[in-house]
Amino acid sequence: MFPPSHTSRRRLLQAGAAGLALGQLGLPLHPRAAEAPPIDTYRPVFFSAPEWAFILAATGRLIPSDGDGPGAIETRVPVFIDLQLAGDFGAAADWYMEGPHQPDADPKLGYQTPLTPAEIYRGAIGTFDQWCGSTYGKVFADLSPEQQDEALATLEKNAVGASEPRVAGGAQGDVGATEGTPQTDEGGQSAQGDAGGAGGMPHPELNAGGAPAAGETLEVAILPPELRDFFTLLVQNTKEGYFADPKYGGNAGMAAWAYIGFPGARAAYSEWVTRYNEPYTLGPVSISGERA
Repeated sequence: MFPPSHTSRRRLLQAGAAGLALGQLGLPLHPRAAEAPPIDTYRPVFFSAPEWAFILAATGRLIPSDGDGPGAIETRVPVFIDLQLAGDFGAAADWYMEGPHQPDADPKLGYQTPLTPAEIYRGAIGTFDQWCGSTYGKVFADLSPEQQDEALATLEKNAVGASEPRVAGGAQGDVGATEGTPQTDEGGQSAQGDAGGAGGMPHPELNAGGAPAAGETLEVAILPPELRDFFTLLVQNTKEGYFADPKYGGNAGMAAWAYIGFPGARAAYSEWVTRYNEPYTLGPVSISGERA
């Protein structure tokens, strides 16, 4: 389940910090990094205007600005994602992408879609915005923060297609034979239908808050199988943009590194070897030699 906004930052930072690798590059120190321009002056290379609005809103909820450290917007995470999708990562240039592909295979088998990351983002954002419009009456970027958190939680839970049932009032009820909706038979087995129909649109009986009607159990497949990795990619790329070296577009001013106490690309720590249980007071240094 997508965590509440006050805990999502902690989960993301813990997971991201654990995967950082120290880049030990001996470069001379330069003056402090120049302050990054406001993100609203950035012109996306890959994203269209509606897609850019989504990325700003989504990353802003994954690492919000109202915590005790910098958020995704302050660290320019959306810029990192835009540049990555416009480059080799977006094109899966160094991935093995030959078939056969089975997008609806068990997710534990790994990446199964024939689509590149850029194609997944492009297809999924539009489909998810359609779902938000049908469910809430607005595209994702125009929802309230609470609705955005709820929508992302639903995307995380149900994007794989064979989603867990959502039960209203804690009661297990049978689902009627409504076209385009997975059904539960008398033995409790799922009878997979058309999972929301074209464009991943939700069941018409979902209320304005995205919850099933009282006494009903509904499964919602927001995205088709070939796009199911979207939420995973979005979270992964958000963490990467937050913690990567600033030369890649995110982690502006090395603010994320400073927040977690990561030293960056300093070349040597010999003078600190014998200083046990002593806070490391030197700020982080980027690959280009700038310091925070």
